[in-house]
Amino acid sequence: MRHLFLMRHAKAKQGSGDMADHQRPLRKRGRREAAAMALPLQRWQALDGELHVSGATRTRETLDEIAGQLPELSLTERAFVDEALFTFDGQVLFAWLKALPDETKRVLVIGHNPALLELAHWLCAEAPASLPTGGALHLTLPVTTSWSAVGEHGAMLAASLAPEEASHALFQRQEPEPPDLIKAGLNQRILGLLGHQYLLVRALEPGVIAGADPEFLHQYRVNLRRSRAIGESALATAQKPVGKKKSAGKRALERKKMPGFKKRLKRLKRRAQATSDLRDLDVFLESLNKTPPPLSTRSRRALKHWLQARHHEQHEALCQQLGDADYTKEMLAWQAFLSSRGFRQSLRKLSSKRIEKVLAERIARHDRDLAELSSEAADEAFHDLRKSVKRIRYLAELEPKRHRAFLTGLKHRQTLLGDFQDRCTRQVWIGTFAAGSRNAPRRQEECEAWRSALEKEKLALRGEVMALAPLAY
Repeated sequence: MRHLFLMRHAKAKQGSGDMADHQRPLRKRGRREAAAMALPLQRWQALDGELHVSGATRTRETLDEIAGQLPELSLTERAFVDEALFTFDGQVLFAWLKALPDETKRVLVIGHNPALLELAHWLCAEAPASLPTGGALHLTLPVTTSWSAVGEHGAMLAASLAPEEASHALFQRQEPEPPDLIKAGLNQRILGLLGHQYLLVRALEPGVIAGADPEFLHQYRVNLRRSRAIGESALATAQKPVGKKKSAGKRALERKKMPGFKKRLKRLKRRAQATSDLRDLDVFLESLNKTPPPLSTRSRRALKHWLQARHHEQHEALCQQLGDADYTKEMLAWQAFLSSRGFRQSLRKLSSKRIEKVLAERIARHDRDLAELSSEAADEAFHDLRKSVKRIRYLAELEPKRHRAFLTGLKHRQTLLGDFQDRCTRQVWIGTFAAGSRNAPRRQEECEAWRSALEKEKLALRGEVMALAPLAY
């Protein structure tokens, strides 16, 4: 295959005074855009072949920012600066492309719109409608087709990426604005939270698919789980009688006012669960970069490659799910349900008294489970306790002003239980890695020693958890 990468320069300053268009430098935002694209371009192998850059200041500075993130590649020394690429005419760019030598199999062009987009549309019918500043396209062509013989729609779109899909920090500048819920009533607060989380989930999807910044996956997962937890809290609270006991008939009538709600919540749970292994791998890989594991250099390298391969598999599976028609259908059905008259009417039944009653029951159950823990308890008991803390937190967050101090007190408890779970997860991954290293007995010994060290850390965390006081409420 031949590979053509088209990248638009990052965001530049407006011209002023006697500054020529050719001399416009990047803005601070543009520098961040270009830097964010460095690792995705490396992953695409866009930097492995020839690099051609327009002579304009903004395109050369775009390359400089990419090169600064990957100093080992010597990109600025390898790049060709070509004034012919300082063009806004797609036909001129097309003529330049046709003149490339046939031995060139992989080429990256950093240039200007509309020329880049016009060329992309001529080469590929699936090319996107826009190419933002700092954005890049990956087009493929048959290796049997010489550059001089490239015809209309002769290329395929392999990938496209904008800086806001590569960096969560850049994405935050344009993410959906949260609703103002300070003075909102309880039912309006729930509607506002669920509606905003739906918009966030959908907006985060391109970044999750791009896979360049693990924060996209983390926030996508958090908002799915939070939506489900708020929904479960609303369902439990709406069906909870206060004061006088309700008959079975009345309780059944209340359940009918939210038809299909439980099924939709289960689907949200399933979608969130599909991200679990991938998120665990992100956290594990990040920890390896921060704290080198107690393994030999060779074993560390092998472990990292093994984890990256598992990460690639999990990411591919998740991308396939997100691109499936059933996923889109489920998400649109969830949005329609949130907007439905029946759901809005059922939320009017909620009250602070109902929330307090359900919250008190959950806290009492948590305290009983905490008291029953022992040093011999299975790891699962600690995981269940962590889940109960999350359910308590999400319910209390329905009325954040009332429960502000209580929510602050939950943070340490949740951190302890989260640290415990992280170590359990790492033990599983290390064990699986070691099991595949049967022909490397030394590596197996190293992994077993590491697992034992993690077991000691877990034992200390168990003691801290069991020493926690009952939740003060």
